[in-house]
Formats: sequence, structure tokens, C-alpha cells
Amino acid sequence: MREGNLEDFAIAILIPCYNEEKTIGDVVSRFRATLPAASVYVYDNNSSDLTALKARASGAIVIREPRQGKGNVVRRMFADIEADIYVMVDGDGTYAPEDAPQLINTLLTGHCDMVVGTRRGVTDDAGRAGHAFGNRLFNGLYKRLFGRDFTDIFSGYRAFTRRFVKSFPAVSGGFEIETEMSVHASQLKLPVSEIALDYGRRPEGSSSKLSTYKDGAKILWMFAMLAKETQPMRFFGMIATVFAVAGLVLMTPILVEYAATGLVPRMPTWVLSLGLLMFAAMMLVTGVILDSVSRGRAEQKRIFYLSIPARRAKREVAEMPKPATKRGSSRAA
Repeated sequence: MREGNLEDFAIAILIPCYNEEKTIGDVVSRFRATLPAASVYVYDNNSSDLTALKARASGAIVIREPRQGKGNVVRRMFADIEADIYVMVDGDGTYAPEDAPQLINTLLTGHCDMVVGTRRGVTDDAGRAGHAFGNRLFNGLYKRLFGRDFTDIFSGYRAFTRRFVKSFPAVSGGFEIETEMSVHASQLKLPVSEIALDYGRRPEGSSSKLSTYKDGAKILWMFAMLAKETQPMRFFGMIATVFAVAGLVLMTPILVEYAATGLVPRMPTWVLSLGLLMFAAMMLVTGVILDSVSRGRAEQKRIFYLSIPARRAKREVAEMPKPATKRGSSRAA
């Protein structure tokens, strides 16, 4: 995407929200003051408080997403909204709207597809000790599995190009969505960048929706699934290695005894060891086959990404119908 004045681009601010009535009004107002030409969209994910009312009163376009979970909201936002530049941010007030121009500037000047606003000190204190430990653990695991493109894969403050948004499959349902975004960029080797930003505290009376253990388990499962999909040779190779080692450990003393006596005294153990080695061979062959499939899928995703215009004409975006703010009132595009 070429550089230019921000007025030349259609900018969409995307704010997924669930019970953020204490902060959403201020967040929307500050974004409208910082980027007056941008459209601010708040996606209300079944809030039981006045989140939607306060967002609308502050000037945001409010849309309801009934499927619970941040991943479901992001999938809906990316499908609904047409723009040149997208800025996604949490509605809890922990990220400063005034930093958005810096993210967009880096996106344009660096010709990136995604810019992540990393949180200063998040691995030291993420609000709770469990969250800080989880951030250190998962960021370290990400680097080992998928590469060193990112240092804060869970940041909720990001800027995207149209190409990234419209080529991102978004299959996650919950807080794993940020991990999926990062892996998508790493797999396709998209140009990305990071900016260290201050990370604020939630106001009194506002609580995090993240469950340390439940969401941590979901993220760990997502890591495993993404590793299987993007690196099947490595994934199934590790399984094959475990079973091969187990089979050899069980087999070795039997072979030693057979060499000395010519007898196989523990037939069940011998059969089990052979079964483990056969299973290891099957896993290895599975990894080889799926590695070719994965490469083909990555090439298709890359071609699809390149087929999407990096920028739409501003007139086209202006003429796009706005998403419905009420059920049953959407118009056909």
C-alpha cells in the first residue's frame, strides 16, 4: 500500500466488546477525536450492561454479534467491513487511541500488512501473575514453533491492510484469534512490524474476561492444531520419534537375549515393540504426505492474498452500504 495522507484512505476502527460500559464511551470518543475521518465500529458480543448504548451515544456504529467469543466477533468484523486500513483494539481502555496514528504510519511507511502494538512490561505484570507467566510461556513457545516475527502474540491492538483482513481465514472462536493472526502472517511470510506501546490498567469495577486456565488450555490446543496444519512433518515426526524410541527401548533387551540364547521369552513385549515401531512408521509417512498438502495450501493462500487489491477506491468504499445496526434491517450489498 502506497504512502499518502490519511484522508486518502478509508480507515475502520474495529472494537470487539463484551460488558465494557465503563470504558467504551471514552474509547470511542478518543478515537473519533484522534482519527476524525475514520469510521468507528463497535461489535457488541451479547453484553448484559449498557455497552451498546454508550458506544452509540459516543458516535460509534454498533453491530451485535450473537456468537460468543472474540474470534467469532473478529470473523464477523473482517467479513462485514470494507476499508483500506483496519485498526483493531479492545474496548477496555487499556490501549491508548492516541497511538493509532503511529500504528497506521508504520503500516504505510513500512509497507507492512500487520503492525502489532506490543505491550510494555506485559511479561512482568499482565494484571495477574498467571497472565504474566502465560505471556512468557506462550510467546517463548511461539518463537520455537513458528518463528521470531512477534514478541507479544496476544496484543489486542493491531493495524491491518485490506489484503491481510480479506485473506485471513479466522477459524478460532475465542481469545486464540490473536495467535491465529500471528501464525497466518508467519506462514505466508507477510511483512509485519511491532511497536512498543504503553499498556494501561482497567478502571476500578472493570474485570478481565480472560480465564487463566481455561483460555490458556484453549490457546495451547490452538498451538497444537496450528502446528499440525502448518508444520505437519515436524508435528507427526515428533510423534513418530516418541513411539519409535518406546519401541526400541522395549525391543533392545529382547534382541540381546535372543542373540545370547536364540529364544524370545517375552513374546507379548516383542509384539508390542513391533506395533510401536509400525505406528511410528505410519506417523512418519503421514507427516510426509501432509507436508506436501500443507505446502500446496500455503501456496494457494499466498496466491489468494496477492489477488486482493491492496487498496480500494475511496468512492467504492463510500458507496458500500453500512452494516445493519439492528437485526433484520441489513440491506443486500
